[in-house]
Amino acid sequence: MAKKGNLITIMKLSIIIPVFNEEATIAKILQRVRREKIPGVSKEIIVVDDGSTDKTNHILKSFKNDFNIFFHKTNQGKGAAVKTGIKKSNGDYIIIQDSDLEYDPKYIKHLLKPIFDKKSQIVYGTRIDRMPHFHEEERIPRFVLHYLGNRVLSLLASILYGQWMTDIETGYKLFPKSALINVKLNAKGFELEPEITAKLLKKGYKILEVPIKTNPRGYDEGKKLNTFRDGLKAFWSILKYRFTD
Repeated sequence: MAKKGNLITIMKLSIIIPVFNEEATIAKILQRVRREKIPGVSKEIIVVDDGSTDKTNHILKSFKNDFNIFFHKTNQGKGAAVKTGIKKSNGDYIIIQDSDLEYDPKYIKHLLKPIFDKKSQIVYGTRIDRMPHFHEEERIPRFVLHYLGNRVLSLLASILYGQWMTDIETGYKLFPKSALINVKLNAKGFELEPEITAKLLKKGYKILEVPIKTNPRGYDEGKKLNTFRDGLKAFWSILKYRFTD
């Protein structure tokens, strides 16, 4: 516990922002994260550029005095960028913040509340603890597949790991850095999401979910997740890590 001005800081939070070719959004998300004030929390913002080939790299250099920014020479995948961020982090807790504006940083404090209330050590932001929104997110057929695929993956994880979950693919995962001690993360791509969940559950942690809303972007806006390819990788990861490390 430390004192910052008149505010008692009880937690250092590492916000890890993996980014690849997000020239249209990266400056906006960095500004939003920086503006977000969280009582009792000292923020450490870590940005990992995963070999961007557009103007992202140039934009990030203009923020070098405000954030901890690291660069991969080549594109390795979201999971690789997150792992670099975790390795470079010094916070008590870690949260992953996507750089595409789908996730609003205002929800970070919502995820932190159960931590401060000592209700859980790990909190996820669930987007789909609900029926499909056919007039909103799921009005697009591919997003219906995302919804259904995530529900199936979450159900499978719930059965295999013995804890009910609704959204294991959520980008908002808040966990103590200490939870990853002696945990090897293997994934380089989007399959890091189920791998982190599987390994936290296998260590005996309970995951609390809190509802959040997102602003999903379309593939014409740069969405990178491949429904079938990444869905199959996630499915295999959930099965594999139940029985292996």
